[in-house]
Amino acid sequence: MQPFNLKEKIPQEEFDYQTLSGVLAAYTAPRDKITSLIKQGVIIRVKKGIYVFGKAWRRHPYSLETLANLIYGPSYISLEYALQFYGLIPEQVRTVTSVTTGRSRRFSTPVGDFSYWKIPMTAFASGMDLWQNAAGGAYLIAVPEKALTDKIQSERGLPIRSREDVERYLVENLRMDIDDLSPLSAKRIEEYAVLYRSQKARSLAAFIRYIATPSR
Repeated sequence: MQPFNLKEKIPQEEFDYQTLSGVLAAYTAPRDKITSLIKQGVIIRVKKGIYVFGKAWRRHPYSLETLANLIYGPSYISLEYALQFYGLIPEQVRTVTSVTTGRSRRFSTPVGDFSYWKIPMTAFASGMDLWQNAAGGAYLIAVPEKALTDKIQSERGLPIRSREDVERYLVENLRMDIDDLSPLSAKRIEEYAVLYRSQKARSLAAFIRYIATPSR
């Protein structure tokens, strides 16, 4: 099977072992063929069971966001990477950060670094959207309110007990422009605070509600 035929049978740039082995089922030894394709640079093994097409064979850039969902699950993108995605923090985030109900993990791969932070199932089950990547694939990412709630909740050693503490953290630690946060929904964050059972998240909701008040 030539690489161009392989591309015809696998429409996405990111794919798993089940998809690849299904396409190669006609071969006597599909695993050997996969090894050969990797050596030829036709495909790149991102981690065990996850692949992308090599540079010369790509139709579109692969999606780090879609890969993040595939590499470790259940998970969806959140924390710093999602905040950068929505333009809420100025720094370039090189590690794709996600939340998961599994144990916290980090993966260094040929295409980049991916980290996963464990959160309770109650907090995991809401606050995510399905987005499409440029090539027609999909990935799950936290909505802005959930990404910010996850981030502030992940700061376990940082005392955040009041609205003033929240403002200091957002400006000094995350270098956020407070005006960018005005469109966020305090009600959503309050719902996440209940799911987390978190005073820090409640303080975040109070701050978001405060900055939305015209008379402040």
